[in-house]
Amino acid sequence: MRMTELGLHFCGECLQPCLQVTSPLCPLCRMPFDPKKVDKSSNVEKQLSSYKAPCRGCSKKVTLVKMRSHISSCTKVQEQMANCPKFVPVVPTSQPIPSNIPNRSTFVCPYCGARNLDQQELVKHSMENHRNDPNKVVCPICSAMPWGDPSYKSSNFLQHLLHRHKFSYDTFVDYSIDEEAALQAALALSLSEN
Repeated sequence: MRMTELGLHFCGECLQPCLQVTSPLCPLCRMPFDPKKVDKSSNVEKQLSSYKAPCRGCSKKVTLVKMRSHISSCTKVQEQMANCPKFVPVVPTSQPIPSNIPNRSTFVCPYCGARNLDQQELVKHSMENHRNDPNKVVCPICSAMPWGDPSYKSSNFLQHLLHRHKFSYDTFVDYSIDEEAALQAALALSLSEN
């Protein structure tokens, strides 16, 4: 665990992308902070090392600092995960999918026009080639989303990529169903988990 000068605590792995840019912003409050003033959060680490909780699979009590590795090797948790119901849309979309939807798989670099970059390649390309480019640009990932604003220019595109696009929307969004069907699917899944 790491603590910023703003007094906020973060997992070291989660905070790492913030520290790789020239002027880091706090991922939570978006305030600038000095990466040299990020300290180990010994207080939180001490609590994680001393507090025990039961594994959701085998009920064995494990310290929180070791819980992630325990869960990844616990056979009962693995069995539970294998038996989880797979997501199936409640109802197909009632809205026609327009033919002019942009390709959500690859993007064009807003700085140099390099083409066919997937989300991870766009991040890597931007880190390697445009790290210190001060120009405000439109995020091609955001503008490809149905809710995206193709005219909004990000003041710090690299920070934006590292914070807003840590995952692919395709992992969480099913573009073939409408909002009502997605809500019903989420409600049905939440009821089956309890």
